[in-house]
Amino acid sequence: MTYLIDRRLQGKNKSAINRERFLRRYKSQIKDAVGRAIKGRSITDIENGEKVSIPVKDVNEPNFGHAHGGVWETINPGNKEYQKGDQFSRPKGGGGSGRGKAGNSDQQSEDDFIFELSREEFMNYFFEDLELPNMVKTQLTATTEFKNQRAGYNMSGTPSNIHVLRSLRGALGRRIAVGGSSRKAVLQAESELIELLEEGTPLDDPRVVELKRLIHHLHTKLLAIPFIDPFDLRYSNRIKVPKPMTQAVMFCIMDVSGSMDETRKDTAKRFFILLYLFLKRAYDKIEVVFIRHHTAASEVDEEEFFHSRESGGTVVSSALHLLTKIIGERYGSGEWNSYVAQASDGDNWDNDSLLCKQLLINTIMPSVQYYTYVEITDGPPQNLWEQYAEVSDHHANFAMQKIVTPADIYPVFRELFKKQPK
Repeated sequence: MTYLIDRRLQGKNKSAINRERFLRRYKSQIKDAVGRAIKGRSITDIENGEKVSIPVKDVNEPNFGHAHGGVWETINPGNKEYQKGDQFSRPKGGGGSGRGKAGNSDQQSEDDFIFELSREEFMNYFFEDLELPNMVKTQLTATTEFKNQRAGYNMSGTPSNIHVLRSLRGALGRRIAVGGSSRKAVLQAESELIELLEEGTPLDDPRVVELKRLIHHLHTKLLAIPFIDPFDLRYSNRIKVPKPMTQAVMFCIMDVSGSMDETRKDTAKRFFILLYLFLKRAYDKIEVVFIRHHTAASEVDEEEFFHSRESGGTVVSSALHLLTKIIGERYGSGEWNSYVAQASDGDNWDNDSLLCKQLLINTIMPSVQYYTYVEITDGPPQNLWEQYAEVSDHHANFAMQKIVTPADIYPVFRELFKKQPK
């Protein structure tokens, strides 16, 4: 029997190497395309693959052509204007050749080169701008709980883990293998003995006596094979595998007062996307709740959360009151892991900021896993920041950072979700 083993690194996907080479070669163009794709995506769809397009001028390959060397003399029939030795200017546009002309227009146009990034490739490009991408990717899949899972069988273990069926099956196979030649010899000897007796050979004939002795010896040998041997025992093997926690809810709270322009909202969206990806990798099921507020707070969908033009003054406590109400009514059973991300420019009424601090310390923080506050402003810290700084002194699961420009998003996220020393 001949066994064929395929040891090629890309046995079934022969173009994988070419694809990797292509991704490396046009890395900057693909990153730009991924950046454009992120802006048009929703938070919950950010983890899927994406079709990206690259201008065809960026993927043109160099090629060799044959030039006219030396001296050429040609005769063009119908020439009434030029004589031999006359000189004239080179035609504009390289002799009039070109691709993609439409009608009489001098402009060239070609379709973009479109291809699809896989989920893993899209995520790699998405996280590439992080200062410490390997650390973040490790954190995305980090879990603290484990579950026992069967992983085959061992030849050693405790008696309580003996797998009876597997052990008996192995014992049966061993007995068949060990006694196979003896059973064959028994059948052959019994067949010869029957033939001799049918021919009338007397019982005291030496051949009959020898066959009977051989048959008795072989039966004794077969009976000596143990029914089960320690070698046959198989024990169920169990290993501990990471067990993602069951379900989580992520609360996105954003200030939509008049001072939060589209640029700051876009910065907040990028931060919320990173947080969603962090939780999506650690939990089997995750829900997202969007809360927007100015002087009043309301629960909305993602489209209204980021693109609604409604604005007004700032009363941050209205959002915290609504957060407390939603947690108590829908996620207070103890089966949900609650996470909160709040984005604001920090401008708030002084008395209301004090009320926010009291709500967080006394009510909200004991019921959530982690609370992050990012202040999106290029000015000095506001009064809300000063009050929230006292919350972090009372609760270790409260963290706050300041974002000045979009370039600060990834370092801030890394700082907020870095692994805490035990």
